[in-house]
Amino acid sequence: MTNLIKVGGAELNQTPLDWTNNFQNILEAINTAKENKVSILCLPELCLTGYGCEDAFYAPNTEQQALKLLGQLLPHTKDLVVSVGLPLRHQNKLYNTVALIADQEILGFVAKKHLAGNGIHYEPRWFTPWKDGESGTITFDDHFTSVLGTNSFPFGDLLFDVKGVRIGFEICEDAWVANRPGRSLYANGVDIILNPSASHFAFDKLDVRKRFVLEGSRAYGVGYIYANLLGNESGRAIYDGGVMIALSGKLLSISKRFAFYNYKVTTATFDLDVARLAQIQSHTSNTGTASHTVVNSSFEIPRTVPEKHIPVEESWEHSVNIKEEEFGRAVALGLFDYMRKSFSKGFVVSLSGGADSSAIVTLIHLMIKMGIEDLGIDGFKKKLSYFSTLKECDTDEALCELILTTAYQPTENSGDVTLNAAESLAKAVGATFYNVNVNPMFKGYVNAIENALGRSLGWDTDDITLQNIQARVRAPSVWMLANINGALLLSTSNRSEAAVGYATMDGDTSGGLSPIAGIDKNYLRSWLRWMETNGLDNKWNIPALKFVNEQQPTAELRPKDSKQTDEADLMPYDILEEIEKLAIRDKKSPKECQLFLSANHPEASQETINAWITKFFRLWSRNQWKRERYAPSFHLDDKNLDPKTWCRFPILSGGFNQELGEL
Repeated sequence: MTNLIKVGGAELNQTPLDWTNNFQNILEAINTAKENKVSILCLPELCLTGYGCEDAFYAPNTEQQALKLLGQLLPHTKDLVVSVGLPLRHQNKLYNTVALIADQEILGFVAKKHLAGNGIHYEPRWFTPWKDGESGTITFDDHFTSVLGTNSFPFGDLLFDVKGVRIGFEICEDAWVANRPGRSLYANGVDIILNPSASHFAFDKLDVRKRFVLEGSRAYGVGYIYANLLGNESGRAIYDGGVMIALSGKLLSISKRFAFYNYKVTTATFDLDVARLAQIQSHTSNTGTASHTVVNSSFEIPRTVPEKHIPVEESWEHSVNIKEEEFGRAVALGLFDYMRKSFSKGFVVSLSGGADSSAIVTLIHLMIKMGIEDLGIDGFKKKLSYFSTLKECDTDEALCELILTTAYQPTENSGDVTLNAAESLAKAVGATFYNVNVNPMFKGYVNAIENALGRSLGWDTDDITLQNIQARVRAPSVWMLANINGALLLSTSNRSEAAVGYATMDGDTSGGLSPIAGIDKNYLRSWLRWMETNGLDNKWNIPALKFVNEQQPTAELRPKDSKQTDEADLMPYDILEEIEKLAIRDKKSPKECQLFLSANHPEASQETINAWITKFFRLWSRNQWKRERYAPSFHLDDKNLDPKTWCRFPILSGGFNQELGEL
C-alpha cells in the first residue's frame, strides 16, 4: 500500500468573537480540503474564537461558544483529520489548545507550551503554559456531552497515533524557541508535525518562518504543515497568511500572502516513507527528551496515488519579500479589513499634498487594485455588501470615487504647489476631491482670542499657537465629511512625528485609525518615489506622485516667506530615524547615541550631534501623552511606538536631564 498522504494547511480571515464568520470560514476550508482529496488539514491557532480576543478570553462564554462550534464541526469531518484551535479551562487554568479531530471524533486537546509574551503579544496575561511531558484528562459538563460526543478527553502534551501515522504539534511560538517540541516528538517517532499559528506580519518575517519550517522538517525527518491567520483580525495586527508545507527539508508548497480571501487551502503530498527513511538514517541521540502521552485512533487515514510533481513557484514570494512590496500589500489589506469589519462606508483623508496624506491615498488605491485582482470586481463588492451604493460601480475608478473622499484644506499660508499635488493625486486614483478653505475659521479663532486677551497675536510671540490652530480647524470639516458618508476618518501622522510630538492633537492626529503611525517619514518618502515609477509588481504605479515627491516636507503653517520645512523645525529625517532606533528600539542612553552618531557621521560637529540628541530625548519625553492618544495603528516592525501594544514609557518622567547633561 502506498504511503502517500495528501495534506493541507488553511489560512483564515477570522474576527474575534464573530462566531458565524469564524465557523463559516472553517467549514468552507474543510469542504474545500475534502473536494481536493486532502486527508489531513491544519487550521490556524485559536481559529474558533479568533486570536485577538484580549480580556474576553477571561469570559466563560468565550470558551463555551467555541466548544459549541467545535461540536458543530464534527459531522463535517468525515474521512478527514483536522486540527482546530480554541481556548480551554482545565483545573481552573486557561490554556491555548488545539483539538485533533479524526473522522468526526475528537481524539484529544494539545496545550501550548511556550506562550508569546513579547512585542504585541500578551498571551501570558490570559493563558498558562503547559509543562513538557505532562498530560491528563479534561472533563466537561454534561451539557457538552451531546455536543462533543462524550465529556472526557486526553489533554496536555500528546502525540497522536492514527493507525500508524504519528501526528504531533508545535503551536506557533513553540517552534520559535530553542527547545522546541519537535525535538521530543522526533524522539518519539513522529511522522507529521502540525503548526497552527497566529503569526502577525512584520518586515522580513517570512524568511524566519521558512527557516524553522524547513529546518524542523529536515532535522526531525518529518512532514511539516504551517498554517496562519490572514488579514486584519482585530485592529492593529495584520496577518499575512503564508501556508507552508515541507517534507524532510524540502518546501513542497507555499501560498500567496496578503490575499483578500476569507480562506484558502494550500495542499501537498507527503511520502511518509521518505520521511521515515530520513529518521532511520539519522544517528542523533534521542536521550534526555520529554515523552508524550500517545493517543491511539483506529481511523485509517486515506492514502492517495502519485501525482505529477509541481515545483514550488516562489517567484511571487521573492518579489513580495521586498520591503516596498510588503509595506504596500500589508497596509492595503489591513485597511480593507478594518473598513469592512467596522462597517465603514469608505475613508476620508485630509489630503494636504504632502507625503503622509499622499501615502495613505496611495495605499487605498492599492487596496482597491489588490482586492479586485484577488476577488474580481463582483467579489470585491460582495465583501462590502453593506456599502450598497457600490452596487452600480463597474470600474476601480468608480469604486474609488465612492470609497475615498479627500479634502484639501488651505489657509492663507498654503500654496499652489501643494494644491496641485493634492488635486493631481486625487484625480489619478479616481478619488472624490474637495477644496475646503478653512482660512475663515482660522481667522475667526484668532480674532476671538485677540478680543478676549485684548492684544494681537503675532508670529514672534505666538508661533506654536498660530500653527496649531490652523491644523486644528481642519479637523471639524473632515469629521463632518466622514459623518455624512458614514466613513472612517484616517489620521495622517507618521511614526517620526509620534516620536518627537511633531503633530497637533485634534489636528492631523484626528481620526479613527492611524494607518502610517507605525512607519517613519524617511521610509515613506522613499516608498512614494518607488510608487511613482515602479508600483507593486511593477504595476499600479502613480506618475502623479512626482508633484508630491518634488517637495520638501512642510507643515505649511507659517507665513510663506518663512520657507518652513519639517527638517528645519526638527532635524534631518534620516538622523531622526537613526536616533529613534538607537534610543527607543535599542535602549541606548544619550551618551551611547552620541558615540554611535559620531562614528556614523564624522562630517557633523560634536555640537550639532549633541543638539540633535538633546532635542530628540527632550521631545520624546515631553510627548508621551500624545502617543497615548493616537488612534490605533498597524504593527509593521520592531520600531513601533504604540504604547498600548509595543513601546511603553511613563507619561511623566525626569526627561533624561542628568543623562543629557553628560553629553
